[in-house]
Amino acid sequence: MSMQRHVGPRSGTVWADLFGDLPDHSHEASAQVLRAWIGGYLVEPHPDLGRAGPVCPFVRPSVEKHLFGVAFVHGAHVDAGTLTTIVADQYDLYLRLVDEDDRDRTLKALATVLPDLTDFTVIDEVHAGCKSRFVERGCMLGQFYPGCSQPGLWNHDFHPLDAPLPMLVARNMMTTDFPFLMGRPEWLRAYFKKFAPGLPSALRLILAKRMTYEGDVVEAITAHHEMVGNEQAH
Repeated sequence: MSMQRHVGPRSGTVWADLFGDLPDHSHEASAQVLRAWIGGYLVEPHPDLGRAGPVCPFVRPSVEKHLFGVAFVHGAHVDAGTLTTIVADQYDLYLRLVDEDDRDRTLKALATVLPDLTDFTVIDEVHAGCKSRFVERGCMLGQFYPGCSQPGLWNHDFHPLDAPLPMLVARNMMTTDFPFLMGRPEWLRAYFKKFAPGLPSALRLILAKRMTYEGDVVEAITAHHEMVGNEQAH
């Protein structure tokens, strides 16, 4: 089932298929930038990635099946309150999409793009405030913007979230998201609930508390990388 047009009830923001007919052609210039970045970067291998395969493996099937929805929010001074309201709509709509009983639900993504925004701290602020709601439901909220310094999982000097346009992207949680969820026990509980449902809930809670990492995310990624490397060596 391809991505349909969706309107946020609080903000009136419209999400539609990025690779289909956008309802507002005034967004076309920004859409072209985003499509070029996805087609020339996200779905392709990169020499600095640190592993084989495309930068983001799920994106190609998502766009090929027209399951990548996008909303363009123009204005250079979108504040955190306004963006939080938009993300609340994004959250509700995304949950509705992934709750649909179809085999492609894990490929669905919704992006809120702010082409004119220059203060990227707003992206980080709203991301920090809204991430937990997504994680609790087995989803992720990713922040992208020019110069984003979030490190890659396999090469800390590679910055996969450095994008030409600032945006917040809702997507399905994947097993490889583990290092990015080590900062809070409730995030790890959500991870275990999704990927280890057979474990008793009490055990999931104990594991989440013991595995919570209070250090920098770069160190958490390093520890995960070393662990995976050791497993592969054996």
